[in-house]
Amino acid sequence: MTAQPDLVIRGGTIADGTGRALYEADVAMSGGRITEVGKVQAKGREEIDAKGKLVTPGFVDVHTHYDGQVTWSHEISPSSQNGVTTAIMGNCGVGFAPCRPADHQRLIQLMEGVEDIPEPVLSAGIPWAWESFPEYVNWLSERDFDMDIGTQLPHAALRVYVMGERGARRDPATADDNRAMAALASEAVRAGALGFSTSRTLNHRTSTGDYTPTLKAGEDELTAIAGAMQSAGRSVLQFVLDISTIHEDLRMMLRVAERTRCPISFSVTQNDRAPERWRQTLAEINAAAAGGLSVTTQIAARPVGLLLGLELSRNPLQTHPSYRKIAHLPLAERVAEMRRPELRAAILSEQATATDDPLFFRPNYDKMYLLGDPPDYEQPPENALGAQARARGCRPEELAYDAMLSDDGRGMLYVPFLNYADGNLDATYEMLRDPSAVPGLSDGGAHCGIICDASFPTYLLTHWTRDRKRGDRLSVPFVVAAQSRKTALSVGLNDRGLIAAGYKADVNVIDYDRLHLHPPKVHYDLPVGGRRLMQQVDGYEATIVSGVVTRRNGEATGARPGRLIRGTQASVQ
Repeated sequence: MTAQPDLVIRGGTIADGTGRALYEADVAMSGGRITEVGKVQAKGREEIDAKGKLVTPGFVDVHTHYDGQVTWSHEISPSSQNGVTTAIMGNCGVGFAPCRPADHQRLIQLMEGVEDIPEPVLSAGIPWAWESFPEYVNWLSERDFDMDIGTQLPHAALRVYVMGERGARRDPATADDNRAMAALASEAVRAGALGFSTSRTLNHRTSTGDYTPTLKAGEDELTAIAGAMQSAGRSVLQFVLDISTIHEDLRMMLRVAERTRCPISFSVTQNDRAPERWRQTLAEINAAAAGGLSVTTQIAARPVGLLLGLELSRNPLQTHPSYRKIAHLPLAERVAEMRRPELRAAILSEQATATDDPLFFRPNYDKMYLLGDPPDYEQPPENALGAQARARGCRPEELAYDAMLSDDGRGMLYVPFLNYADGNLDATYEMLRDPSAVPGLSDGGAHCGIICDASFPTYLLTHWTRDRKRGDRLSVPFVVAAQSRKTALSVGLNDRGLIAAGYKADVNVIDYDRLHLHPPKVHYDLPVGGRRLMQQVDGYEATIVSGVVTRRNGEATGARPGRLIRGTQASVQ
């Protein structure tokens, strides 16, 4: 007699993660695994009617920054609201282990500066119940979540732990330093790290303005660490490069990968300063892959865009002297002041000045938009505030001023600063279709007051398979495979990302026609009332983790079947 399944999804349209054509089937699951796909005869203890609905594997997001959030929250939102059932954190070289007590504030300032997570939130929320990386993962393994989480060893934390002040000020590592870091890296893999992350971009600075400790780490240092990790078990070397040094740094990272046989994964974007460089980068990557290296490129699903406003971290008027005089006021008081005609005239008579803030650019109103409702991330140049102002015979600063005052001062401006050099997403389309590519860079958990990109998984389905009007689209099977099976394999999680018998029962049931992103809004739900940008999502009828429904019709069920993933996961036999 066949055992009764724990859960059966009936009659859904299956995108199984392989990339093959959609088909209709039932899906049964028990004991946290998919047990049958096809016509399931047995009645489940729980059943979901998925007729006319899209059924996909749970999405695997390989680029998040939940390192702080997982220590105080069991809900890994906003990613859990976007069909993600596995999130990988510890990216870009920043994180909180290993760390000596004397360096707590240093790592908080680095995370605050690099990822825009406010210091009061981190200081109040992180319990610091560990020092070493194994202690950190042991502590996390006792917690439960609404999805699985995996972690990587962050280079900045490791460097400061071993080298102290020398590491923080970016001194070259000695041979002894390299041996010590390599030993701790090997230990981290044995404890469960999926990889190691580092950063070489000038945009990554502490909240006090210092560059990240890893900016100029030597090839010998990176080789020692990557080699030790790969010897202890399969590990991914994740990194982010700077456009100004990508030519030499990419070749160095490829040499590290060739010497150590360590798989590498890094971000590729289109930059306004060198709008065709991404083609050369992908050509170099594909040549390296043809030579036997394991290389993954992480591609953003849309422009990496800044959201600017009076309630947010930055706005285009923030350097104007008259605005700076009221910048400290609570939002309602600031709005009242800015509505006074004399202050409006004063602010608009002034010019923006340069700062050393890497995410504040002197405003280019020809690349600044109103996001709209529904939010439109691929707008034509004539929609930009600069073009609108010329058409109306006014200054773009006036349009920006009034837009930010809308909704009682909660109006937002959108500035696409990566992947939009051509005024469209054609380059992103090409990048997403590259053989080396996986969707990445959502930065879930980070950039709380300036970027809201954790909705990338939903956007990949809505925009790229259904709604795009300014260019070619992608197929549903392609997108689902890219952000479930392909992402899972890129970090060594061979047990998930497919709807097939024996695989982990991580599944989404989606009302595809109703799938919809709302405009971002600010929520004050972090520790000590901290602020973060969130987007409401409609259309996820059920998200299932290890066979348990964690979200139903957009609402959390309170179930927490998610756990820390310790190391790579074996293929299903």
